[in-house]
Amino acid sequence: MKDQQGSNRISSGAIAAVSAVVVAVGSGVAWFTSHSNNTPTPSNPSERIAQPAQPSTRQPANEQTPNVYWLTPKDKNVALVPQPVKVASILPNQPLKAAFQSLLAGPTTEATGSTTIPKGTKLLGLKSENDEVHVNLSEDFTSGGGSTSMMGRVGQVVYTATTLNPKAKVYIDVNGKPLDVLGGEGLELQQPLTRESFDKNYQL
Repeated sequence: MKDQQGSNRISSGAIAAVSAVVVAVGSGVAWFTSHSNNTPTPSNPSERIAQPAQPSTRQPANEQTPNVYWLTPKDKNVALVPQPVKVASILPNQPLKAAFQSLLAGPTTEATGSTTIPKGTKLLGLKSENDEVHVNLSEDFTSGGGSTSMMGRVGQVVYTATTLNPKAKVYIDVNGKPLDVLGGEGLELQQPLTRESFDKNYQL
């Protein structure tokens, strides 16, 4: 009888011990699980590197190099000489506008060449599309100079306007109106102008 009671006590003690271990392990798992849910998982550096970069809404700049044309003596005549102007641009007409701003500002050094475009001439508008370039200049463009000066400035405008498209047709306006006659000597302009028509009709 005593042996049976002792056996029962041992069995009860063993069961209690096992139960305690199970409870302890269960509590530990529950604690770990609850903390794992509440604690933010640190980001994986390799995952950050692997993620593709977000596409930019700004298009990369396209670097173009238009030419500004100056005048330089050649034998007994005058020649049009190009000077490159680097422009980083995302707008279609910006390279030409930058070129004309440089042209109207005048040459930076005597070695570059000269200009017959009157000082103070402003670019009022410029549009280039469908092989046509429309240039709108202020009235200062028409002032001063003889026939050689007039032809020289027209050549500078035509060649600079066609620097990115040598075959383009150029329309020159002054204060928004087509320029048909230039200067007091009455240099007639047959618009549209091209490099070919200028070289044929206007001898510098």
